[in-house]
Amino acid sequence: MLLLEYCQPMPEKSLPAARRRPLAIGVFAVAALLATTLSIGASAQQKPVGTPVLLDAMTTELNRAFTSLGKQGDDKQLPPYFLSYAVSDASMAMVQAQYGALVNSAANHIRVADVQVRLGDPKLDNTHGNHRGSAVNSAQLPLTDDRQALARVLWQATNAGYGNALDNFLRVKTEAQVRAKEEDSSPDFSKEELQVSIGTPAPPVKLDRAAWEQRVRTLSQVFREFPDVYQNMVMLTVQNETDYFASSEGSRVVAPHMLARVVVFAVTRADDGMDLYRAQTFEAQTVDGLPAEAQMAAALKELGKSLEALRKAPMTEPFDGPAILSGRAAAVFFHEVLGHRLEGQRQRGEEEGQTFTKDLGKEVLPTFLSVADDPTQTSFGKTWLSGTYTYDDEGQKARRVDLIQDGVLKTFLMSRLPIASFAASNGHGRAQTGRMPTGRQGNLIVTSTKSVSDAELRKQLIEEAKKQGKAFGLYFEDISSGFAVTTRSSPQAFSVVPLVVWRVYVDGRPDELVRGVSIVGTPLAAMKRILATSDRSEVFNGECGAESGSVPVSAVAPAMLLSEMETQRQPQGTARPPILPIPGTRQ
Repeated sequence: MLLLEYCQPMPEKSLPAARRRPLAIGVFAVAALLATTLSIGASAQQKPVGTPVLLDAMTTELNRAFTSLGKQGDDKQLPPYFLSYAVSDASMAMVQAQYGALVNSAANHIRVADVQVRLGDPKLDNTHGNHRGSAVNSAQLPLTDDRQALARVLWQATNAGYGNALDNFLRVKTEAQVRAKEEDSSPDFSKEELQVSIGTPAPPVKLDRAAWEQRVRTLSQVFREFPDVYQNMVMLTVQNETDYFASSEGSRVVAPHMLARVVVFAVTRADDGMDLYRAQTFEAQTVDGLPAEAQMAAALKELGKSLEALRKAPMTEPFDGPAILSGRAAAVFFHEVLGHRLEGQRQRGEEEGQTFTKDLGKEVLPTFLSVADDPTQTSFGKTWLSGTYTYDDEGQKARRVDLIQDGVLKTFLMSRLPIASFAASNGHGRAQTGRMPTGRQGNLIVTSTKSVSDAELRKQLIEEAKKQGKAFGLYFEDISSGFAVTTRSSPQAFSVVPLVVWRVYVDGRPDELVRGVSIVGTPLAAMKRILATSDRSEVFNGECGAESGSVPVSAVAPAMLLSEMETQRQPQGTARPPILPIPGTRQ
């Protein structure tokens, strides 16, 4: 199946469903632990002081199920070799306005459990190949700490999960007998040390709803100054979540997270039918950390002005020449073009393109660039990093992974799915509730030893354009999203959608804003065209969707000069601007 991995901070229309990583609308982020975490090595029977009722109920039912499944009754079945419960307990509030009026204000509390059952043994189990998702079964849990009710729901989910796992394990064994030998015969599950870390659960969300309803309305009202902004939305989301994890190996984790976020989204349409949009986000650990209303309002006015300018900007033409990616644009570029191809599961399986699988120890980037993924880093400067977490969705401790050092590929982002040369997790098994964790990015951080000022980087762009006989180079100021195709059945290509693009002329003319630009290319070629970087890095916070669902991610990178960047025109659209004048505007 073709896998398209969209990574974009698009707003949603309602309260989010629970995820095992911090939830919010569009971009998700995590706070540091609310209290000192107790980490001890213990057996599954030991109970750390202060164990939450929910975790205790999970552990009790898990142990009962693990010691009973497949071992009772006249028709004894295959017992599981691994069983885990992962619960997301999320308290959230949301306030949304558009056109200066309140359209939604709600609060919610939800608990969702994922039960994972593995049959067979780590070398070959029911998750093998395209059956990987079969091991997870989800259920909504009671909101109160009623042990009997919690146990009953977990029992139902475990029973259903076991039946599904048994059915798929029989399929896996049959397929193993009739299919050709696999390129990578690594096991289906890695052996890891148990983890015990009991943090203080996050408190329920407390929000002055009336005050924030007025603030969100006022912010949305800013767009009344821009009659050509046909749609707008301002939304506050606040979420306090606690992730609970227990496994038959003895792991028990309680990890709290908090996030407050304001998402702004605005849309206009050019006369030729092209839809244009801009987005802005403000994030903090709590609502008290969000920017002042006046600061956010000023940013929204600039956003409105940019949309008006984009409506009047000329349509781009296909281009192949030098370009600068701003730090924010470069961050998205690296996430899409490189990051996905360094996720562990991309290195095995007959469908995967395995772009960098055979390149371990080889130079894949210019030697002045290094790339790490560090989910333990909570912020960059004053900006909160959405991809932060303390434990991944397989109960493994998050850790920094140096993927590329001085241009040389060192390792991949690993879940508990082994690959050739890498038999263990490095704390990057991530998933949305209801999905099987896979190796995913957290906070992808690009650093450079060949950096210059922004002014010097611009000068080098102009010089490179002259050298190539081009009338201009391109400057990509803001990026929305992108997707990467990683399967071998399709071209190994990427596409990134810029929102604000400028032509930088070599003859000294003022920079010209253009619209309708889409960056396209192939990863191996694109990575080797980077000539220099800025001495200033920027952050992109977003939500990335792939086979294990949507997870919050961040990327940090300096602006970059590339000797060659290929662009194409975006779809133009066929709908004309509104025929009926907007209410309240001059005719």
